Amino acid sequence: MISNFAYVRARSVAEAVKALGTKGARLHAGGTDLMGCMRDGIFEAQKVVSISGLKELKGVSARPDGGVKIGALTTIADIAADASLAGKYAVLTQAAAEVASPQLREQGTIGGNLCQRPRCWYFRGDFHCARKGGDMCYAAEGENQYHAILGGERCFYVHPSDTAVALVALQAGLTVAGPSGTKTVKVENFFVGPDKDILRENILAPDEIITAIVLPPIAGSVRSSYRKIRARRAWDFALASVGIVLQYEQETVSKARIVLGGVAPYPWRAAAAEKLLVGKKPDSAVAAAAAQAATEGADPLRDNGYKVEMVKGAVEESILALA
Repeated sequence: MISNFAYVRARSVAEAVKALGTKGARLHAGGTDLMGCMRDGIFEAQKVVSISGLKELKGVSARPDGGVKIGALTTIADIAADASLAGKYAVLTQAAAEVASPQLREQGTIGGNLCQRPRCWYFRGDFHCARKGGDMCYAAEGENQYHAILGGERCFYVHPSDTAVALVALQAGLTVAGPSGTKTVKVENFFVGPDKDILRENILAPDEIITAIVLPPIAGSVRSSYRKIRARRAWDFALASVGIVLQYEQETVSKARIVLGGVAPYPWRAAAAEKLLVGKKPDSAVAAAAAQAATEGADPLRDNGYKVEMVKGAVEESILALA
């Protein structure tokens, strides 16, 4: 049951920011998560501020420095189908193509995909868990087969975004508008872990809006991919995923970014695995060693130990496929 709320259709980013500054205001873009959260009682909204009509926040365009700007309201489907991204930024188009179902990809936006709330069944259900201000994470001792094996600590939900994994791997940035103007933040620094603030998933203030995603220019020989493992082809969130971006000098890896999804409360950099690849030609032995290193520090719960081997397999196969 959704309670009554006022509706504001913003005509500009500045108007939306101002409207979000009032108590109980919530931002509406594609709405695929907002409506679900309101129906599930995750939060109430006294005012819904829609930016869905702001054309300046839609589309993919080239930047003067050779990078790419993606408006925050660009749909996931449009990103998955964009030919200009499919080469150098393949990890992103592949991740976008794996998001949810075709219907949700047509409606959901890239900005919203980064900001969606946890999909943990305790958080979405009738449990006063730690992320809702309670005393405990029910997943620690409850049904936890889909929960975190890395970085959980006080809360073991896994971040649900596929595109976030790809964007961290690409070292992308975000443009954020707020009352004080515009700022830029790296996607890697956008997310907030439960060890820092268990009540938040990202750094956005209530009256701040993501307006664009900025992809840095890519020079030289770069290969990238996104691999998602899930129970069903459509709708399901990742049991585990891996986004990889490798820069080559001839057949040797000069730079590497390996990011895991479905295993931590935020996109997880596998830094130890990255180091093992740099300066090497990724043969089967190197790929196996990097895969082993990717799960360094993993601490599975009772029912999700299978994710450790799943991550190893996905990382090893992805490296060899790119090689």
